[in-house]
Amino acid sequence: MHVPDGFIDAPVSIASGVAAAGAVGVSLRGARRELDERAAPLAGLVAAFIFAVQMLNFPVAAGTSGHLLGGALAAILVGPYTGVLCVSVVLLMQGVLFADGGLTALGVNVMNMAVVTVVVAYAVFRGLLKLLPDTRRSVTVAAFAGALLSVPGAAVMFTLLYGLGGTTDVPLGKVFTAMVGVHVLIGIGEAVITAATVGAVLAVRPDLVHGARGLAAPLKLRVGGELVDAPAAAPAAVPATARSTKPVWVTGLITALVLAGFVSFYASTSPDGLEKVAADKGIDQNVKEHAGADSPLADYSVKDVDDARLSGGLAGVIGVGATVAVGTGIFWTVRRRRAEDLTAASTASTAV
Repeated sequence: MHVPDGFIDAPVSIASGVAAAGAVGVSLRGARRELDERAAPLAGLVAAFIFAVQMLNFPVAAGTSGHLLGGALAAILVGPYTGVLCVSVVLLMQGVLFADGGLTALGVNVMNMAVVTVVVAYAVFRGLLKLLPDTRRSVTVAAFAGALLSVPGAAVMFTLLYGLGGTTDVPLGKVFTAMVGVHVLIGIGEAVITAATVGAVLAVRPDLVHGARGLAAPLKLRVGGELVDAPAAAPAAVPATARSTKPVWVTGLITALVLAGFVSFYASTSPDGLEKVAADKGIDQNVKEHAGADSPLADYSVKDVDDARLSGGLAGVIGVGATVAVGTGIFWTVRRRRAEDLTAASTASTAV
């Protein structure tokens, strides 16, 4: 759903950029609370994993493909504020390095693919967890539902922005019907990928899933015919190897590199949902060439490397490496600010 330059006019693109900048600013502050010693090392990895999986377009219907947006996955794994930042980093890398998504449309893409997907997915996820039993399966089910609804939510946001600043005269009703219809189908793929990934992390390290913290319900005992909370057991010592995020980080990075460097070659080549709707309905009449169309990595291929498999694989590996490096740098900086805030607060309370 990467919106290119020319779909949305300049005033609405600028307004979207301002709104996106505000959302990123709020997320930077909110992420200070989320990026603790468990989440901080993994946030950059989550961004890199989303980058890799977005290269894997899957067939949907009638010559259309879809790919992960990633807002739901990021929000559930590392928190909603950090999730917005993760997807924003991915969009920045894609726009600057790979000419994917317009530069003037970056704010539009951040609003559609980062902000809306996270808000919708996390609201649905948290709402369902309040209704479902306090189990790991409930977390996976809620993740599935949140991811499923987040994709048509982003399609609705695009339709709204098109209604405000579209550069063609296609009736809004036709755009809405086409966009939501195809993205409901894409949402199913998003939901499957999100639920599978969250379930896999839950199986090995549930403590690393932000959305599953506080999952364990108190043990109930029947006393005199009534259920009462059992006495809390003393916390067991956790081995250092279990506390470390390094094994998960290494496994995740290798997985992302394999997906982007090898599996992506077998992804669907059909246009994605937005591209298909734009071509069918005529939204793309005023599309503009990307400013970085001649960059060495444009279209996820390495310039002057003739072998398509090697060119695409190298581009994928470079993209994963760049995303994890930039993302990790940002998230460690935010984490360090959190530590400084906590130190200052502790000093102030001691002085009092």
